[in-house]
Amino acid sequence: MTPLLLRCSSGRLVTLLGWFSASRSKVVTQAAATPHSCHLRKTMHYQTEERGRPNSTDYRIYFKTSEGKYVSPFHDIPLIAEGEQDNDVPAKKPKKTESEVLFNMVVEVPRWSNAKMEIATKEPLNPIKQDVKKGKLRYVANVFPHKGYIWNYGALPQTWEDPDHTDEETKCCGDNDPIDVCEIGTQVCSPGQVIQVKVLGILAMIDEGEMDWKVIAINAADPDAKNLNSIEDVRKSRPGHLEATVDWFRKYKVPDGKPENQFGFNGQFKDKDFAVEIIKSTHEHWRALVQKQTNSWGIVCKNISCCDSPFKCSADETRDVVQSAPAFGSTHPVSPDGK
Repeated sequence: MTPLLLRCSSGRLVTLLGWFSASRSKVVTQAAATPHSCHLRKTMHYQTEERGRPNSTDYRIYFKTSEGKYVSPFHDIPLIAEGEQDNDVPAKKPKKTESEVLFNMVVEVPRWSNAKMEIATKEPLNPIKQDVKKGKLRYVANVFPHKGYIWNYGALPQTWEDPDHTDEETKCCGDNDPIDVCEIGTQVCSPGQVIQVKVLGILAMIDEGEMDWKVIAINAADPDAKNLNSIEDVRKSRPGHLEATVDWFRKYKVPDGKPENQFGFNGQFKDKDFAVEIIKSTHEHWRALVQKQTNSWGIVCKNISCCDSPFKCSADETRDVVQSAPAFGSTHPVSPDGK
């Protein structure tokens, strides 16, 4: 298998060989995150810095390393969760029979919340912001009987659904975003939290004619993670959960006057192996993107760590991007149509 060159650290290429092979899966650590109420939140490997006023159109969540370097959550956080060890948290190695590749997930929306937070793919350093439509902040409607998003919702870094790529099964092109993740663990996460997840399966959603894959995963630190290793495990141990997921995605835009979303494969979830192949494909599309080998579709690819990327920049440049954003301020009152 051809090596995947994921990122450059201290001038060295990090090469992962055969990481999609189930028989040679990579054992990694769990990077748990502890949110704080102040504007600087720290995880094991990343911090988030808030700028602007929460609940306003200028609110942004930027990312930085534990060394204080600002990074893009889209381009600089690796797709594969590496087996690093924090200074005060020992590496946790799963049993050999349970070892498998874990992926980093950037949480955009906590479970049960309604604000449509997302990685700003067309802004420098791709901070998390709340989506805006016609000048107003966007919120998803409550889809009865659910409140807001029914999972922790986010994205896999270093992936991209290329609008120039047509899916063989659905004949639809990519939606120009990182691949989405629905994390079904018990913890309610925070926007900007970076967690390590086990992939369980995938749903082929078609959103207004665009391919919009939804990866089903669970936080590797969740108490149920050791018992959930496939989409069938979810079906057996959590009856109704997958059906509710399809129902939610089918209807969540209807209150906004849009038609129901459609699905490939008759709305059936595909298994973990299929999901990993889709992730691999979107990672390869991302690599072409940051190496300027394809149409960028407006994506801003500024980064500090991607090897062979013409968009690579200095730490001083990334700091200037963040410092040019409005300073963190008091929370803006939620608009009357906010959920």
